[in-house]
Amino acid sequence: MRKLLKYFNGYKIEALCAPFFKIIEAIFELFVPFVVAAIIDKGIPSGDKGYITAMCGVLVLLGAVGLTSTLAAQYFAAKSAVGFATSLRQALFDHIQSLGFAEIDRTGTSTLITRLTSDLNQVQTGVNLTLRLLMRSPFIVFGAMIMAFTIDVQAALVFVVVIPLLSVVVFGIMLACIPLYSKVQARLDKVLSITRENLTGARVIRAFCKEDEETAEFTSRNEALTRIQQFVGRISAIMNPVTVVIVNLGIIALIYIGALKVETGLLTQGMVIALYNYMSQILVELVKLANLIINITKSLACAKRIEKVLEITPEMADGTITKGNDSSEYIAEYKNVSFKYPDASADSLENISFILKRGENVGIIGSTGCGKSTLVNLLPRFYDTTEGEVLVDGVNVKDYSQVALRDKIGFVMQKTVLFKGSIKDNLRWGKEDATEEEMIKALTQAQAIDFVTAKPEGLDYKIEQNARNLSGGQAQRLSIARALVKRPEILVLDDSSSALDYATDAKLRASIRELDYSPAVLVVSQRVASVMHCDKIIVLEDGLMAGMGTHDELLKSCEEYREIYDSQIKS
Repeated sequence: MRKLLKYFNGYKIEALCAPFFKIIEAIFELFVPFVVAAIIDKGIPSGDKGYITAMCGVLVLLGAVGLTSTLAAQYFAAKSAVGFATSLRQALFDHIQSLGFAEIDRTGTSTLITRLTSDLNQVQTGVNLTLRLLMRSPFIVFGAMIMAFTIDVQAALVFVVVIPLLSVVVFGIMLACIPLYSKVQARLDKVLSITRENLTGARVIRAFCKEDEETAEFTSRNEALTRIQQFVGRISAIMNPVTVVIVNLGIIALIYIGALKVETGLLTQGMVIALYNYMSQILVELVKLANLIINITKSLACAKRIEKVLEITPEMADGTITKGNDSSEYIAEYKNVSFKYPDASADSLENISFILKRGENVGIIGSTGCGKSTLVNLLPRFYDTTEGEVLVDGVNVKDYSQVALRDKIGFVMQKTVLFKGSIKDNLRWGKEDATEEEMIKALTQAQAIDFVTAKPEGLDYKIEQNARNLSGGQAQRLSIARALVKRPEILVLDDSSSALDYATDAKLRASIRELDYSPAVLVVSQRVASVMHCDKIIVLEDGLMAGMGTHDELLKSCEEYREIYDSQIKS
């Protein structure tokens, strides 16, 4: 939690004002038993209504000042906690954005979502409660004990015994619960993970009639979470009855000692009532403190989990070069490139070398899982090579500023992702200041203009989350248009026409070949028809380059390519 304190910058004054006003409220609250004692000892025996009325007025005044202080404390605590959570949430989101694909893969999407949502909300609640109650409760406890000593030393010794006993119980239970709450959050992660999988893959689950299996899996994880929550709950539940028993025993001892002293005339009835009220205040505050500690324990567990995400160091150091050598003969070059995913047992790519000339179309083909997508993911530096180097305009991609590097590349990923909003908004991901004419031109080139103009709203047509109101082919064409609108120097199409029919695919390929700015194009596909007209075709097999050449050359020299051709075209 200590590392997160810097996110209080800008809210330090509010963070100090909240406990300050709470202590003011506590001070006035400690005077209430004295006023009540005065009414009992002086006003009631003498029947002095004026005195009683005046003292009642003092009580009202103490209550009004206390209420004002409480409202001020609530305001400052809420403002400080919300401001802290806002700064932390932004910092956490920015840090996640800075992580590479490898770190995100290793941490897990559901884990990162949990840190940004439920964990951070729990920390915000803990900060709010801490600012309001952490100083107040101990102040009331020790203040009540001091006030008791001003009344009677012997009776106050009961407080000296009760308070340490209560502290042992409260802090002992707290120490027992801290590691258990970490386990609760870990089990919660598992529940959220399977929930996310079920919601995103609902159609697949129903298509394969796996509802019962998934329900059983969710039930198992949910019950595991419930069991540990109940176990922690039982330990936490011990706190209230034990504290109540200890305090009530203290009250019994206090009343007994007070009764003896009243009988001998050493104490008045009002003083005994005041001592009883102070003991009751201690009981209330310790119950509050016990609940506060439980919340703080949860918050600290969540804060540690957030800290662990913030401590993840991005493996990719951003370069400084913003412009390559435009006079370089090749726009991109792979030199003896090998790559292995973190914790993988073998390389996904091994010793790959090829060049991509300006304006050249290069196709990449191979069986499923042979490393095609991995190969093109190295170009915009989504991952770093294990061995070898990838050059763009004669400069190693590791030396580029990532913004400058990716600005050169239009990337259409294998999995189509469109964001909730209008078609216009999605296209402007490619170019923020794109005009409608540029968008229409890109849509035409991507063979998407027909279905866009058929919509009554046109470019303002709203795409729903995960593009569920579009077909697969429509979504793919829009993602291609999004890449084309930026007029990239290198266009990467990673199996981006898999949902298109052959006629539309052929029109798309012809349109891309006729682009007026002549980008270099990398086409990843499992279809021979999608790559056979490329200037050069690379054939991958189990991460190795099985062949490279034109369509005709590969038919003669590459057995793997010939097998794919025979299965798709010749047959």
